[in-house]
Amino acid sequence: MKHYAGLDVAVKETAICIVDETGAICREGKVPSHPEDLVRALTDPAWALERIGLEAGPLSQWLFSGLAEAGLPVTCIETRHTKAFLKAQPNKSDRIDARGIAQMMRVNLFRPVHVKTLTSQKRLALLTARKLLQEKAIAIDNDIRGLLRNFGLKVGMVGAVKFAHRIRELTEDMPELAEILEPLLDARDKLRQHFGALHRKVLMLVRKDETCRRLMSIPGVGPVTSMAYTATIDIPQRFRNSKAVGPILGLTPVLHESGESRRIGRITLCGDGLLRSLLYESAQVLLTRATKWSWLKAWAMNVAKRRGARKAIVALARRLAVIMHRIWIDGTQFRWTRQDLVPVAG
Repeated sequence: MKHYAGLDVAVKETAICIVDETGAICREGKVPSHPEDLVRALTDPAWALERIGLEAGPLSQWLFSGLAEAGLPVTCIETRHTKAFLKAQPNKSDRIDARGIAQMMRVNLFRPVHVKTLTSQKRLALLTARKLLQEKAIAIDNDIRGLLRNFGLKVGMVGAVKFAHRIRELTEDMPELAEILEPLLDARDKLRQHFGALHRKVLMLVRKDETCRRLMSIPGVGPVTSMAYTATIDIPQRFRNSKAVGPILGLTPVLHESGESRRIGRITLCGDGLLRSLLYESAQVLLTRATKWSWLKAWAMNVAKRRGARKAIVALARRLAVIMHRIWIDGTQFRWTRQDLVPVAG
């Protein structure tokens, strides 16, 4: 008889439920959230496990890798779809959620999620750390400006390099205030130093990556966007076509249709938020700053005339994602004119 398992993962413990092909519960319990403990609980010869469901979450990649290496038929399942299924239960607990996931696996009512390779996970960690340091440094800049404004001191327009000099210049006649702000300036300098180190690491990795260099042939796409794209997509062959990338990144509008009512809303915002924001920034650069003309900018300008600049930028971000996938698959570079759009290997 076939068996199916559902895992509801928490930080300390994971609830396990194993059901047979009729839906009857065969075993329930909790084990520590560690691959070795889960493997030990699921490799009992009494269970002929057909599928094991693991909801996507902070620990899912680590646990998935450990279970897969042990030869278990584990599947990482999509979080929103799982929550919608489990919402039908009147009560909620770890045990009930594990039961629901096990039943999802039994009736084959789930959406699998791609688990990224170790290289892509490391690159995403690098980009996340880089962005975190950048945001903290900018937050300190804004806080210093706010503190000085209380004393009638205005920093004004000043670059990142001369920012500390400008602050010391303003507080020269106020030693007590200067003493208060000096630790903030020191923390800001440390953050920017570490940010620069991580940014140089990103540039070094992109320089050695042929795919990233080809993606950067697109106007508006820089090293950070190209690395984020390759790390998020991970394996381009997992998409049936290039147009399928847009919905995965949450760049397609929400459709609500019922009877005679049909409403198209804003974009879904599903998927990776970091890559979505980077694609939006790249679209802004292409539409407003790129000086060299291309068929892609002409297309975006026509959309802006009909629908407005904001919708044009979102549409352009979605099209950039599609073009980047096509370039990655075909091994080509960006074609600036319509006549050059015939795929050529290179």
